Amino acid sequence: MSKLFSRDSWAEILEALSSNWFRTVLTAFGVLWGIFILVILLAAGNGLENGIKQGFSGMATNSMFMWSQTASQPYKGLPKGRRYNFKTDDVAAIKQNVQGLRFVSPRNQLGGFRGSNNVVRGLQTGAFNVYGDYPEIIQQQPMDITSGRFINYSDINEKRKVAIIGSGVQSALYEPKEEVIGSYIKINGVNFMVIGTYKKKGNNGDPEEMQKEIYVPFTSFSQAFNMGDIVGWMAITAQDDFSITELKSQIFDVIKTRHTINPNDDRAVGNFDLYQEYNKINGLFTALNFVAYFVGILVLLSGIIGISNIMLIVVKERTKEIGIRRALGATPWSIRAQILLESIFLTIVSGMAGIILASAVLWLVNYQLSTMDTSEMMFINPSVNIGVVFIALTILIVSGLLAGLIPAQNAIKVRPVEALRTE
Repeated sequence: MSKLFSRDSWAEILEALSSNWFRTVLTAFGVLWGIFILVILLAAGNGLENGIKQGFSGMATNSMFMWSQTASQPYKGLPKGRRYNFKTDDVAAIKQNVQGLRFVSPRNQLGGFRGSNNVVRGLQTGAFNVYGDYPEIIQQQPMDITSGRFINYSDINEKRKVAIIGSGVQSALYEPKEEVIGSYIKINGVNFMVIGTYKKKGNNGDPEEMQKEIYVPFTSFSQAFNMGDIVGWMAITAQDDFSITELKSQIFDVIKTRHTINPNDDRAVGNFDLYQEYNKINGLFTALNFVAYFVGILVLLSGIIGISNIMLIVVKERTKEIGIRRALGATPWSIRAQILLESIFLTIVSGMAGIILASAVLWLVNYQLSTMDTSEMMFINPSVNIGVVFIALTILIVSGLLAGLIPAQNAIKVRPVEALRTE
């Protein structure tokens, strides 16, 4: 410990490292580059993770979307290949029989995969997706209401013909600065009053197409477009203490029982499990972090090996000096400590230089990103937290000890008499 606070020891370390400064710089570069690569890889992984998760921002990730398909197996006298539709009573049955659900939202749709629809306002026309929804859908999918309001239960109960339109619909059907709220649009020949506008954020799907959607109350949609009690599909969200992935088999059982479908017919009910996909993405980022640490530490290891080799050369060059010290009474520990301090010092200084360089690069990248619209980007705020810096420092200290250990052991093996004979 006295070596650590000795001015003479530090003066000796600086003199030893500066005696051949070009060799010292080349040796230190290996560690600098290793730490730089480690920090940049971890920051890049975080930037990608931030961008991907922005696409899920505001979305209830513990959700799934479910739709009816063709029965692939005969059951109770009913043929294979039979088509069926969800009904509004199915929604109530699911809520009643499956515990742990937060939202069960029936949905209907015109346009998109079900064919084009015609929306008219004055002389302007356009083809847009039109959804019949309940108020809960805004809590299941991200949407910013930019003016007016969204659907409420008064609209549902009174079957009001009202609509919320996206910014893409607004720009296609309205003049700039034209008043939207209170105006009317005609959907498949039925008039709906616009009560709100929205804009969606995120990089999932097609951002431009997401703004070209129209939302109307589910009940008025069913009445206006003769859907009766048919439900096209459902958006189902589980409570925070439950997993929708674990609950969906119960939901499928309710549907199969109500529509006389073989319990083993897994193809009769289609679904997209958002929670399962979200967990896959989280697993991907865990793997990316592992790869970043693995690659960074391997590159760092090559630099550590370089420092160890140089320290062996330094010990060889200072054989006579070590012999004189031993002859004057220097203990093996003092010789070992001097070599280890030189190794650790060189490792930490070069490593900190790598951290500073990586921080400068990340600052420049974030500054450039701050001048851009990142709302639809998949790479946002590449950075590392303070914990990574502490991990890097720990790696540096351990690496410095390992790099100096073999040279230090070689140094104390030198016999004073043999060392003094060395030219």
